[in-house]
Amino acid sequence: MEARVKIRRNKRLNSVSLPVEVAIHILLGSFALACVIPFIFVVIISFTSADSIRANGYSFFPSEWSTQAYKYAFDLGRQLWLSYFNSFFVTIVGTFSSVLICILYSYGLYRKDFRWRKFFAFFAFFTMIFGGGLAPTVMVCRMLGLSNNYAALIVPMLVSPFNFIVMRTFFTSNVPESLIEAASIDGCGEYRALFQIAVPIAKPGIATIALLNALAYWNEWFLSLLYIENDRLIPLQYFLVRLQRNIEFIVKNSSLLGVEAVNAVKNMPSQSLRMALCVFIVVPIAFAYPFFQRYIISGLTIGAVKE
Repeated sequence: MEARVKIRRNKRLNSVSLPVEVAIHILLGSFALACVIPFIFVVIISFTSADSIRANGYSFFPSEWSTQAYKYAFDLGRQLWLSYFNSFFVTIVGTFSSVLICILYSYGLYRKDFRWRKFFAFFAFFTMIFGGGLAPTVMVCRMLGLSNNYAALIVPMLVSPFNFIVMRTFFTSNVPESLIEAASIDGCGEYRALFQIAVPIAKPGIATIALLNALAYWNEWFLSLLYIENDRLIPLQYFLVRLQRNIEFIVKNSSLLGVEAVNAVKNMPSQSLRMALCVFIVVPIAFAYPFFQRYIISGLTIGAVKE
């Protein structure tokens, strides 16, 4: 009888009243809509005709629909697909390399018997507080030959001290040291203990770090501005920046370039073209989220109390 009373009390304490539950659902639903609506708006603008944008501005219900922006984007031809390939290549190679470095570095910080553990922890923390600045970074990268090659887009972002600390915390809270000690007693080496014991347990943390790195590499364009001069190597994001600058230049100087330039500016879907390229940029990384979702959710629930 007493056990039943305790169970009822626990259920009552853990339950949420109906009005509160409705309010929580409304709040979370509003937040989800606030995240989704901007992307839907971008898609709508990309299918809006240039005349409709000039006449009525941006609208969820344009007076005239058009695929002119996407036709113009596909007419860009080889450069668009080259930029797409560059973005995919840099993101995949950079994410894999940076995650591997993060795992190796943070595992050393996690192991208390590692002799240089405090030094490397301080080294990572120090670089989070003090940075060399842009000019020394550019000079060092050019001295190392990081110019007009894929390495210039990958190497500068390989190391992230913040990710080291996050991954070390995940190792510390989810991988028992006794498990590593038992494996070493059974004759397991350090690399085998890391990749066959620690890494499978830490998959949620690794997936989170991989997603953060993939987003950083996919959205990066400033490195291209600094180190890339060859058009064959520019990623999609920097291609969008250059295209936007070219459109702005033509619009501002169309009167000086003659009648043909004025007519070209009138027929160019400049606003909808930008949104169409934004759709090209957002869609691939949006499809990457479901592959990481189950690992991230398991990471959130890995420490939950189960009855």
